Amino acid sequence: MDRLPPVSVRTGHEQGVAESGSEYARKSAGGASAEQVLRPLLSVLFGDRLPVRFEFWDGSELGPEASPGTAVVRSPMALRRMMWAPGELGIARAFVAGELDFDGDGYAVLRALHDGMGERLPSAADTALPMWRAARQLGVLGPPPPPPASEIRLSGLFGSGGLHSKRRDSAAVTHHYDVGNDFYRLVLGPSMTYSCARFEQGGATLEEAQRSKHELICRKLGLSDEPGRRLLDVGCGWGSMAMHAAAEHGAYVVGITLSPPQVELARARVEEASLADRVEIKLLDYRELRGERFDAISSIGMFEHVGRARMAEYFSTLFSLLRPRGRLLNHAISSTRGTRLKGRTFMNRYVFPDGELLDVADVSKAMEGAGLELRDVESLREHYAKTLRHWVANLESRWDEAVALVGAERARVWRLYMSASVNGFEDGHIAVHQVLGVRREAGESGMPATRTAWS
Repeated sequence: MDRLPPVSVRTGHEQGVAESGSEYARKSAGGASAEQVLRPLLSVLFGDRLPVRFEFWDGSELGPEASPGTAVVRSPMALRRMMWAPGELGIARAFVAGELDFDGDGYAVLRALHDGMGERLPSAADTALPMWRAARQLGVLGPPPPPPASEIRLSGLFGSGGLHSKRRDSAAVTHHYDVGNDFYRLVLGPSMTYSCARFEQGGATLEEAQRSKHELICRKLGLSDEPGRRLLDVGCGWGSMAMHAAAEHGAYVVGITLSPPQVELARARVEEASLADRVEIKLLDYRELRGERFDAISSIGMFEHVGRARMAEYFSTLFSLLRPRGRLLNHAISSTRGTRLKGRTFMNRYVFPDGELLDVADVSKAMEGAGLELRDVESLREHYAKTLRHWVANLESRWDEAVALVGAERARVWRLYMSASVNGFEDGHIAVHQVLGVRREAGESGMPATRTAWS
């Protein structure tokens, strides 16, 4: 990554500290440079060998010359954030506020920082004293800074349904998806598809890869066998899958989402493509579906919002909507043994509040428990890393426009979230699986004899 324009979203005392620059910091530190003050703290975090070069607000530097990139500390106020929120959340707040940044190959910097700390993540007790000493020297001791405005906490919105009540799920979806259709178009490109693409050919564009993913799902669901089949697309986004199924396979599609901006744009896209007689987009929770039957159901990039506690209900609901021999494909990010994005984490506070990544084994078991027969499981892990690289490139190439659309904070949230996710998919800590099930009848599944039907 090339250096992006400096981001400043500080207010009040923080802005004053940042503007006073190195002169203020040096006076507070008794003439010592930032690297001299922070060296003991960095030693606690990383040991004797720093994984990347560090550059500080006063121009001093520390770390190896041969570095994949540079971690840039733009303001000593980053230290106060980390004092009051030790660990991931404090670092994330400082990055979102523009007080931390990275230069060069951002993926490599994040990977090196992660690997450099390894399994020896220091506790808050280990870092408290060196952090306090550094903050005192730099003159930034004080009350906790207010978190960036883009941070969200959903506490108090449980309602009668618990963690994933309709009200709370709606609030979580609103936070993530109602950023603005123009911003999503900038990041996702013309396909307007916010899920893992499938790169059949090495030189495929993002749009070609998204079409390939949609076609793969249509074939797995049997929509290519004959026109006129009814498809339910749960979490339909901006309608791309629904439109592909209708245009390419003559399917009749109902798409549902909890995001009003998605509904608005999806309906407009359907009209523009002259598919209104085949595609209906609804603002609807999956728990509100009643009395309809479908030949196929696709759930693409939505299951992460369902949660373990409601997984059985989710698949039972979808099973009840399937006709005999109907197929269900669940396309979702997965994590071995499962990962709930909870508490004081960057992903929970800024990206996917209440999100849960479930183990594909548990997903398969739940689908079987709902009455579905499993017929295929496929990982697209490497494809998601490549998809994210395309999205990051789109964001960075139009950075000023992105900031104008959603503000500096939200743009930085997306830059950090997508860049870090690339590493997660590339090293295998997270994956994405398509799990295909069928509602068989009297032993008959109607499935093709082999995978060649969709390969």
